[in-house]
Amino acid sequence: MSVVKLLHPASPGPAAKLSPAVQHQKRETLIQELIENTLTSHFQPIVSLDQGKIFAYEALCRTVGPNPFDSIEEIFGQAKICNKILELDMRCRENGIALSCAQGIKEMEVLLFLNICPTSLLCPNHTAGTTGILANRHGMPRQSIVLEITEQEAVSNYTLFRKAVDHYRSKGFRIAIDDFGAGYGGLKMLSVLEPDFVKIDRHFFQDSAKRNINYNLIDSIATACHRIGIDVIAEGIENENDLRICREIGIDLGQGFLLARPAAGLIKDTHLKMPAAHLRRESGTALFDEVICIGDIAGYIPPLSASDRPLEVLDRFNDNPGLLCLPVMKGGQLCGLISRWRFMENQMVGRFGYGLSLNYYKTVEDILGEGFLQVPHYSSVEEVARKIHLRRQITIYDDICVTRSGKYIGTVSVSAVLNAVTENSMMLARGANPLTGLPGNEFIQRQIAKMLSQSIHFDVCYIDLDCFKPFNDRHGFEMGDRVIKAVGDIMLGALKKWEQNSIGFAGHIGGDDFILITRPKNSVPACEYIIDQFSKRLSRFHTPEECRQGSYPSCDRLGNTREFGLLSLSIGIVSTEIHHISSFAEVSSIASDLKKRAKEIPGSAIVRDRRLTV
Repeated sequence: MSVVKLLHPASPGPAAKLSPAVQHQKRETLIQELIENTLTSHFQPIVSLDQGKIFAYEALCRTVGPNPFDSIEEIFGQAKICNKILELDMRCRENGIALSCAQGIKEMEVLLFLNICPTSLLCPNHTAGTTGILANRHGMPRQSIVLEITEQEAVSNYTLFRKAVDHYRSKGFRIAIDDFGAGYGGLKMLSVLEPDFVKIDRHFFQDSAKRNINYNLIDSIATACHRIGIDVIAEGIENENDLRICREIGIDLGQGFLLARPAAGLIKDTHLKMPAAHLRRESGTALFDEVICIGDIAGYIPPLSASDRPLEVLDRFNDNPGLLCLPVMKGGQLCGLISRWRFMENQMVGRFGYGLSLNYYKTVEDILGEGFLQVPHYSSVEEVARKIHLRRQITIYDDICVTRSGKYIGTVSVSAVLNAVTENSMMLARGANPLTGLPGNEFIQRQIAKMLSQSIHFDVCYIDLDCFKPFNDRHGFEMGDRVIKAVGDIMLGALKKWEQNSIGFAGHIGGDDFILITRPKNSVPACEYIIDQFSKRLSRFHTPEECRQGSYPSCDRLGNTREFGLLSLSIGIVSTEIHHISSFAEVSSIASDLKKRAKEIPGSAIVRDRRLTV
């Protein structure tokens, strides 16, 4: 069979001289030939990252021999122009079902993902039930087929589109949103479809320049989906770092070249390229004596199922006298909490002593009360304590459920939270610097560790007074203390101006070293403000003669007398948007290096490294 390469109208050569009508006819003929003779399907595994086994196969459109267009996407684009998208879409579905069944997919405990175009569902000549007929023809159970709706395509008629999707779901098919986050619909598509699966677009893994921003977005998508019972699939896993991110966040399913490439045949589990699993990243705060994040003190309590019976609940409480609450799961997500004393009082005894008899045939879901406190693992104990005080009196002493990326990981008692808050307050009070009143080194490390565990983007500004020892030796400790106090006050002023009610804080490491934390966009303006305000105060610290000369004599570290410039500030800024940082030690190391580079510049200077670290 001969294949003709279609030339675009803008291309040079004879085809460019053809009329639009003739070009359209040639395009239509070529698309029809593709649909009838040239298309096939290849299959790429979707892998369970925890088990290292194939969970499903996605059927991908491919051509037998050379593709007359630039890409598969271009085929679909030209098909839309020629009003052939429905025919093309149905051919791809038929190929996927027929070829996978011919290779024995029905005997495997896996699913088959089929891509469908939203526009084809809304075509006037679309015949309902065609996909079901194809499944029946090949003996493929409908519940084993997942229809992927691409999110990159705009859907204008959501009501009609929802009806079409509901029709498929009513016939037993499952629904997935493909390329989530890359298209027009976004959260609206999620709300309209209520899918069984969401596939996170590969863009969030490939854009290394914004990897920390993307990490937060992936985590947010996964958390939202997990909380409402949607399974998440990460697309485009091409290296071990992508896989590590998935495992850290708790994404269970993955797809990409690292694991397996698309192939004409259904590859087996033994052919997967599964790197060894590493330990899940901890909160990053457990190295401190005090408890910072609620996840540090969470203990795993095996949850009840919503379908369990009250007698099973009674047995759990009787077997564990110290157990005050039991979390309840339904469909893989938290749905409530059973309190020991309310359960005994209401379900076992009841108002007139017939509680057990009245509730014997009920399920746990039937007896669940309203309201339970669920917090992410990175929440600070102080934040959780505030939420406890906002609860209704009847539930104020119930345990707190802790989640990681929307998945249950354990519970914490109210007494454990309050004990942690009390201990933290005492330790922080002891660590404050008596001269500036700013938090000391312990608090700084604690706060940075907490923010790293939350994957918050922030800049660390390491501020140092230049040649402070010679100044102190000449002008005395009292004047030196005035300078230190002034820097602290100016930093607080910068926070008030740039970081009011935000993540920012100022700390005093000790001596003439300070730390300022800001959002990335505010770090340079805040530091420029600090330098400006400090420069305006120099006349308070230096004599008029020193100010006129721009220098003063003092002894260096070797005991030699020489001239030193007026006081100045060297500031190195470390950004977690730029550097992939996992500990305070890394922050300190990078900041020290940047501060040294700033000191090489005469006078006050700011250095913010824009280079990416691997």
